[in-house]
Amino acid sequence: MKLCRFALGTETRARVGLVDESSGGRIVDLSAEGIDSLTALMEFEGLTEELGRLSGLGLPCFDPVAVQLLAPVEQQEVWAAGVTYLRSKKARMEESDFSATAYDRVYEAERPEIFFKSMPQKVVPPGGGVGIRRDARWNVPEPELVLVCNSRGHIAGFSIGNDMSSRDIEGENLLYLPQAKIYDRSCAMGPFVVVGVSEATAREWTISSGITRDGVVVFEGETSVGQLKRSFEDLASFLFRSQTFPNGACLLTGTGIVPPDTFTLQPGDEVTIRVSGIGTLQNSVVVV
Repeated sequence: MKLCRFALGTETRARVGLVDESSGGRIVDLSAEGIDSLTALMEFEGLTEELGRLSGLGLPCFDPVAVQLLAPVEQQEVWAAGVTYLRSKKARMEESDFSATAYDRVYEAERPEIFFKSMPQKVVPPGGGVGIRRDARWNVPEPELVLVCNSRGHIAGFSIGNDMSSRDIEGENLLYLPQAKIYDRSCAMGPFVVVGVSEATAREWTISSGITRDGVVVFEGETSVGQLKRSFEDLASFLFRSQTFPNGACLLTGTGIVPPDTFTLQPGDEVTIRVSGIGTLQNSVVVV
């Protein structure tokens, strides 16, 4: 089952929706039943059964083209894991000889690399502009599966994320990682949160990415969630160690799709990320 946040027309109110796959993806307005928070739903025991009940109430539905999809994050902090795919490890080592051994060690270590990515209000929604730093020369998107965790650290759902990165800044010095990863419009999420799916099922999904420039495809890549080295529970458990997230948290799980070293994003590029079991996240590129 797929959940989303959306708005109608020019209204500022965020509504919660359930995607009705049987009607061509029409969005059932759960807000009509008084459900105004995705965060609260993620805390719900027996969520899929409750959503099944709600879907049979005859609530108002909207054509997906008639709504504005919002980022599926409310008050959750957004964090990210790195060096979780072999391809990502190799790419990070190639960024800088200075940092190579650190990335090699963290890939094999028990403790994963986990870092803060974004405050919820800064997350870019589907269709919004993701940013490239004006003081960076080598900028790339990082297509990632997102773990949507509730306040108890349980993985309640999955979404799509784009962990925008300035590879030249990160490659210059490991201590510059926050500047390479955390800046305006550096994180996009959406369009849906898929619930009621096991890790085994999610690991069968494929992640694909395409970048177009002036209508021409300039990069394409694909990987499998099954190539992720660490288990979802392992990543979530490390995030929640010595941490309290009263509203839950979202955790990007790393990327296995890395453009060649000669490639960098340009303003106006269109980045499309598709996860087979979730949907498609598309954003344009702007300079920040």
